[in-house]
Amino acid sequence: MNSCKYKSPEELPMILNATEVAGFIGVGKSQIYDLIRRVDFPSFRIGKRVFVHRDKFLAWLDKQIEEKESIFYTGR
Repeated sequence: MNSCKYKSPEELPMILNATEVAGFIGVGKSQIYDLIRRVDFPSFRIGKRVFVHRDKFLAWLDKQIEEKESIFYTGR
């Protein structure tokens, strides 16, 4: 697992690389590359390098959390 120098979403650069994404959410780079292969994950390539736009990544992350909450928390 990688560590990240960014402690809040506001500190993240506009464009992230796989190492920065992995460090921010606290998973290994191999898990990020698994995410990158998903159609719904907001990444793009320039040559062989993979990048993620900060705002689209944070929106994707929020959507994942909302979907899980809607499944597990019924508002009781």
